[in-house]
Amino acid sequence: MQKKVGNGILLKIIDEIPPVDKDAGNDIRSYLNTLTKPQGSLGRLEELVIQLGEITGSRFPEVSPPGIIVFAADHGIVSEGVSAYPQEVTSQMVDNFLHGGAAINVLAKQIGAKLEIVDIGVASTIETEGVISRKVRNGTENFLKKDAMSKEEALTAIGAGIEISEQFIDDGVKYLILGEMGIGNTTSSSAILAALSQVDIHEVVDAGAGISAEQMIHKQRIIKQAIFNRNPNPEDPLDVLVKVGGLEIAGKVGAILGAAIHRKPVLIDGFISTVAALLAYKLSPHVKDYMIIGHQSEERGHKLALDMLQMKPILNLNLRLGEGTGAALAFPILESSTKILKEMATFSSAGVAGAKQPSE
Repeated sequence: MQKKVGNGILLKIIDEIPPVDKDAGNDIRSYLNTLTKPQGSLGRLEELVIQLGEITGSRFPEVSPPGIIVFAADHGIVSEGVSAYPQEVTSQMVDNFLHGGAAINVLAKQIGAKLEIVDIGVASTIETEGVISRKVRNGTENFLKKDAMSKEEALTAIGAGIEISEQFIDDGVKYLILGEMGIGNTTSSSAILAALSQVDIHEVVDAGAGISAEQMIHKQRIIKQAIFNRNPNPEDPLDVLVKVGGLEIAGKVGAILGAAIHRKPVLIDGFISTVAALLAYKLSPHVKDYMIIGHQSEERGHKLALDMLQMKPILNLNLRLGEGTGAALAFPILESSTKILKEMATFSSAGVAGAKQPSE
C-alpha cells in the first residue's frame, strides 16, 4: 500500500522541516578551539562536524549506524538508444544487489550500514527475496513522446521515499546514504538539470555508463528535443520531475525530505543523487542545510548541479558508478570528524599550554 502524498500534504511536510540548530554549531566551534591542536587546523573536518551538530542539535553528534537506500527504477527513454546497456540490466543488477555482489554491498559491509533495495519502478517483476516493493509503475514513459509520469505518480514516489527514510530512522539509523539503479537515469537526470538550469545541453550531457562519442551526440539530441516537446517549467520542480524525471529520483527527493523532517543528515552521492538533491532544494531551500555531498563524479553535469546548490564535495575520485558508492566511501571521513570532537583531549585536560594571545 503506497503512502499517498497530495500537493497539500507535500507542502505541509516541507513546512514541518525544522531549521538547523545554529547554537549547537557555535558550541561545537568553541569546543573545537579548546582541543589540543592549532585552531582550525583540521580544516574541512571541523566544518563537517559543526554542520552535523547543527543538523542533529547535539553537541557531540553521532553518525553510526548509517543506512543506505538504493532506489531502482526503469526509464522509457531507453527505447531511444541513449544507453550503452539494455533495460533488463536494471532488474539483473537489483538481483545482484540482493545477493551481495555489487560494489555498494562491499562498501555497506565495510562501514556497517543497513542496506535496503527499493523497487520503486522497475519495468519487470522482481521476485528475489529481500527487495522492498514500492513500485509506482513499471518504468516511466518515453519522455520524448509523453510525460515521464503523472503528477500523482510523482507524488506517490516522493511519499514512498519519505516513508522508507522514516522507517530507517525508526530502526535507529543516524545517517542516510542514497543510491540508485536504473538504466537510462543519467538521461533523465541530465534532462532535469538542463530544464532547471536552462543551460546549453552540451554543458550537461555526458557519456553516462560508457556510451561512444557518436551515441553521446545522439543522447544530447534526444534530450534537447524531449525538453522542447515536454516544455517543463524551470520554476516548478514538480513539473520538471513529472515531465522528464525518474521514479528513483522522486524516491530520493522524498527520502531527503523525510530525513530533514527528523533532523537526520543525508550524504548525497554522485550526479543522479545531486540532481535529486537539487529538486528537493527547489521544493524547500532550507533542506540544503541537512545535506552533505559525498563526492564529485566524472559526469559533466555534476559540477553544474553542485554549483547550483553552492556545495562542495568531500571526495573527487573520478567515480561514475552510482549506487551510493561515492557517498559510502566518504562516510568514514564524517565519522572521523565526530570521533575527533568526542575523543581528543582539551589543552586543559591534557595539561598542554594553549597558543599565546597577541598581548602575551
